[in-house]
Amino acid sequence: MSADLPTTALSRGPAGTFPELAARYLEEYLDKIRLSVERLDGDELWWRPAPRTNSAGNLLLHLAGNLSLWILAGLGGRPYQRDRAGELAARGGDGAPRGDELLARLARVVEACRQVLEGLEEADLAVQVDVQGYRVDRLGALFHAVEHMGYHTGQIVWIVKQLHPEDGLEFYPRHAGE
Repeated sequence: MSADLPTTALSRGPAGTFPELAARYLEEYLDKIRLSVERLDGDELWWRPAPRTNSAGNLLLHLAGNLSLWILAGLGGRPYQRDRAGELAARGGDGAPRGDELLARLARVVEACRQVLEGLEEADLAVQVDVQGYRVDRLGALFHAVEHMGYHTGQIVWIVKQLHPEDGLEFYPRHAGE
């Protein structure tokens, strides 16, 4: 695939297990986020469409926190203390993380998630875990984390399309006109 297009989970062929498919989707979403956020300057990274909404910067912090809590801690047993309110309250300006720093942080988390998922067997998905006040099986926790990243990936892409409509940010040009 072109360097300007994300490698999709589906384009990689059948996955052997649900954890493998989930890892592929996390990687696809990270790629879409990277291709989007690279278009933003420092002010745009922290732009909010309305006062009570989130910026792309907030969403990058939030995704790193959510994946760390739900997959690294919830499925992988790694200790993690989260500041969810801080993720969503952060603002740009002097001393605020840059886009490349936030992307690198999220990439490290996604890679660590992939490693946790590599170690899971299908039977492990039935094990009950407690995450963020919820008692769920690991399958539910994993499904939640992947869906959550997909949801916020769409928001980040929308922000970039609002700020740079001339870019024509398009991930699936082969489906144009269908």
